[in-house]
Amino acid sequence: MNRIEKQENKYLGKVYLVGAGPGDPGLITLKAKGLLECADVVIYDALVSPAILAMINPQAEQINAGKRRGKHSLFQEETTQLLIEKAQDHAIVVRLKGGDPFIFGRGGEEMEELVNAGISTEVVPGITSGIAAAAYSGIPLTHRLYSSSVTFVTGHEAAGKYRPKVDWNAIAHGSETIVIYMGIHNLPYIVEQLSAAGLNLETPIALVRWGTRPEQEELIGTLKTIVEQVEQTGFGAPAIAVIGQVVNMHSILSSCRPV
Repeated sequence: MNRIEKQENKYLGKVYLVGAGPGDPGLITLKAKGLLECADVVIYDALVSPAILAMINPQAEQINAGKRRGKHSLFQEETTQLLIEKAQDHAIVVRLKGGDPFIFGRGGEEMEELVNAGISTEVVPGITSGIAAAAYSGIPLTHRLYSSSVTFVTGHEAAGKYRPKVDWNAIAHGSETIVIYMGIHNLPYIVEQLSAAGLNLETPIALVRWGTRPEQEELIGTLKTIVEQVEQTGFGAPAIAVIGQVVNMHSILSSCRPV
């Protein structure tokens, strides 16, 4: 029997890394909903909507592991250790993450640590905000007349990562639509970098805050105007940015927002 097989004998439960989607409870998967309803423990992030949290088994232990800019309920290492500990005594442990666990959600990091600890683990994908928030704003990320490619990129990079920074020059020329997560606080720098890379300052940009929720709001502008617009309106996180000609579809399709 190898080392991992010996470790597995110590654990009663299985950990599910579950994507909660962007906020609208109608967008959570049936599999995710079923796990929430029978979970023994749910460790959830800050951006999981109250409507999703209401689906959790009322008998389950609920733990807030949320991280917002400058504020941590639990640090990443503590969250992973907590998952390992809960799997020792509980059959169904759910790590509930906003959006999709593997799209800028640290799901890959957590799953790797759990696997290394010998814990049975499964990922349940969710709809990521970069897709859903744009759709609810009437912005198709691809369109035969405007865009045949999309790039998803983080606007907030972690220290100690695999390389020092995002290559904004490559991003500017890599596809016709750019979707930026967690970029509001770094927006002036991002706009400067994209402009320096040759992206036209008249390129449309949409910022979508609290995408798919009742409080969703958008700010539409261009690379030339958007930083000033944010300053004037106080538009803030959590929000995604969509850059490209597809943003022009907002004025046509936004009236068809789901209800």
